Amino acid sequence: MTILAADCRVAMPAHGPFDLILADPPYGDTSLAWDRRVEGWLALACAALRPSGSLWVFGSLRSFMAEAPRFKEAGLRYAQDIVWRKPNGTGMAADRFKRVHELAAQFYRSTGKWRDVYNDVQRVPALHKSKSVRKQRPDRLAHAGKIGALEYHDDGTRIMKSVVDAQSPRSGRHPTEKPVALLEILIRTSCPPGGLVGDWFAGSGAAGEACRLTGRRYIGCEIDPAMAARASDRIAGVLPFDTGGSS
Repeated sequence: MTILAADCRVAMPAHGPFDLILADPPYGDTSLAWDRRVEGWLALACAALRPSGSLWVFGSLRSFMAEAPRFKEAGLRYAQDIVWRKPNGTGMAADRFKRVHELAAQFYRSTGKWRDVYNDVQRVPALHKSKSVRKQRPDRLAHAGKIGALEYHDDGTRIMKSVVDAQSPRSGRHPTEKPVALLEILIRTSCPPGGLVGDWFAGSGAAGEACRLTGRRYIGCEIDPAMAARASDRIAGVLPFDTGGSS
């Protein structure tokens, strides 16, 4: 559980390969002093992934549309995305919908196959349990987003939906801090228990806390030394690994 005070492009590649990389990079969309585009990190992150690894990146639809060529040039292929729905959002203009969501998109190496990427689809309790048993097509394989069982027996759970409700952090640690509960979902889904997570823009260390709680190893990188120190203290104060594995 380590936080490096450095530029991720310099420090992180040597600490791979990573089972999962998390990133909430600045896109240069605003005039804020810290919001400066970081060039070249995507290709380095792609190279630092295990063949079974993937990259989850936070951003807006506008940022992903603008960055699409860079993801492709870096050797990354889109897999899926989730919507983080916030209870309160921001209204930057009176002629726009109030923005109460943020996206996180998953990518994997374009030279690999999706079926080889670690993917433990999370399940949640079902609101209604079906008593029926239904037949499924036998030619479908599990990991390609398909169901292979000949029969379906309701176990009282359902695949988690792609819209996730989570409270926005109000700790004041970092202006773009992400909820630990949301990060736990991504980590459990895309990193095997005991695997290594690389947090390339660590900020306040929320992902490190989530790794600590889920039994994953963690290396984060934050370019602001003062923020890196606070993130390190935050992670050190979290209870030890949950050795129960994924759920």
